[in-house]
Amino acid sequence: MQRGVLYLVTIMDWFSRKVLAWQLSNSVDAVLCVEALKETLAKYGAPEIHNTDEGSQVTSGDWADLLTDVKVRISRDGKGGWIKNCIIERLWRSLKEECVYLHVLESGSQA
Repeated sequence: MQRGVLYLVTIMDWFSRKVLAWQLSNSVDAVLCVEALKETLAKYGAPEIHNTDEGSQVTSGDWADLLTDVKVRISRDGKGGWIKNCIIERLWRSLKEECVYLHVLESGSQA
């Protein structure tokens, strides 16, 4: 995009590799992540475990409180824990190689 950056938040099922929910915005904050999580919980219910990285958006109180309220165990990658995040990293790679790097977007609505 010529005029800025877009942030994509996704919630993915590790087993099926299906993207369960996503949110796109020109800013990234805990609210964006919580909205994706709420959408996932409403559509699919609560999993036993939810794995995430150590980003400030997903270590916020709102995020943790929502998962705790529905009795989901929180798993965080921690330093050097890239292997737990390899599935979503593969999605980012594919998205960049097959879409982002091949197209010039004029606006966020084109994304």
